[in-house]
Amino acid sequence: MPLSLPVDPPTARRLTGVVPQIMRSLEGDPGWFPAARSAIVVVVDGLGRENLTARSGHARFLTAHLGKKDTARTVFPATTATALTSLLTGVDAGEHGIVGYRGRVPGTLRAPNQLKGWETDGLDPLTWQRAVPLFERRAEAGRPSFVVSKGAYRDTGFTRAIQRGATFAPAATPEERIDVAASLAADHAGALVYVYLPELDTIGHAQGWESDAWIAGLERVDSSVRRLTERSDPGTGIIVTADHGMVDVPAHRQVLLGDGDALLDEVALVAGEPRLLQLYTDRGEAAALRIAERWRAAEGERSWVMTRGEAVSAGLYGPRVDADVLPRIGDVLIAARAAIAYYDDRLADKKAQRMVGQHGSLTDQERIVPLIRLGAFASTSAG
Repeated sequence: MPLSLPVDPPTARRLTGVVPQIMRSLEGDPGWFPAARSAIVVVVDGLGRENLTARSGHARFLTAHLGKKDTARTVFPATTATALTSLLTGVDAGEHGIVGYRGRVPGTLRAPNQLKGWETDGLDPLTWQRAVPLFERRAEAGRPSFVVSKGAYRDTGFTRAIQRGATFAPAATPEERIDVAASLAADHAGALVYVYLPELDTIGHAQGWESDAWIAGLERVDSSVRRLTERSDPGTGIIVTADHGMVDVPAHRQVLLGDGDALLDEVALVAGEPRLLQLYTDRGEAAALRIAERWRAAEGERSWVMTRGEAVSAGLYGPRVDADVLPRIGDVLIAARAAIAYYDDRLADKKAQRMVGQHGSLTDQERIVPLIRLGAFASTSAG
């Protein structure tokens, strides 16, 4: 049976294009966005368009400025490590090599955490992430760039991997980050300012995006963005977007894989994340095909099951997958379609199973994110 996957409209804007298009606007070359003196891109981690519109009454400022076409498609997998790398390099995972939350180091049975495990798992931020960050290109051209984020992220491997070339400006709260960003954009003509708001995603993972706590977090984001527009210079263009959306998966919808489970036969390593498993085998292509067939028979009605070759051929990792990146991708991929999540229950650490909000797969709720234009970017319908 041929593989049937969701298809993006040919005119859909992709997250990979956002920062390159902002850079064009700063050079006076309007594309998606009109020309601007300076620019701020605000990334609200975990805020999918469907999540936002479902709670529109709690985000009146954002939704008042969200037109029908103000969306972008995030990358595959729909996860922070991959999406932020693509946003800040302008290329897909097939080129930059961050193929998911956890991905295999070729030739080993190690699958490092590619968001938080750079130091503990020995990943070199200058080589494991393979693309040149856009901030580094700007620095080489003498263009100012700034990252406004939590101070704890300043010296992490992930920050070095994707944000080198920018000046890091630490700020503890969303409100403080907004104020710093507005000042930097006003004080530095031609500046590109990246603001990261991770708080909503943290709430969503712990309590779910349908929780009262998430609603309170959304109201804070809405207030913070309103504050940004009020404090920004009129010549500053502002974009509000996200890395992915979120699906709630309560405990009774978890699929636990344990010892003796036939779905783990011939699987040497389980990686990825709960809504996008990446399964690796050391027994060759024939084994990968057998694993895929077992999964299709058992889970094909509620998940997309594909081999590495099928995923690459479908363009999920971008138009080009470099030879060094290919073995990082799972031999078999399980992308949840229903509101379920898969866990390797053989692991002693069960903390991940306490998460409610999830993402990583191909559903619209996970992959379609807002692309809201404010400030100087809202002044025309350019692009």
